[in-house]
Amino acid sequence: MMWWDHQGWGTGHWIAMTVMMLVFWGGLIALVVWLIRSMRNDRPAPPRARTADDMLAERFAKSEIEEDEFLRRRELLHSAPPHS
Repeated sequence: MMWWDHQGWGTGHWIAMTVMMLVFWGGLIALVVWLIRSMRNDRPAPPRARTADDMLAERFAKSEIEEDEFLRRRELLHSAPPHS
């Protein structure tokens, strides 16, 4: 009858149970936070490689080539079959 109210659980058992519940809920919360952070896409996109169109437009913008040369070269770029 000595342990009637606690059914054999002493102070040490209650402390151990409390610590285990804190570890369980802390681990569960940490897992949810990790999953949410890993699903977010905050990583910057890799830099895009410059295409021939980009380089041609840049030269035209810097006035290195005239409009007629720009248009001729752009037409040549778009009409040429792709290299295999």
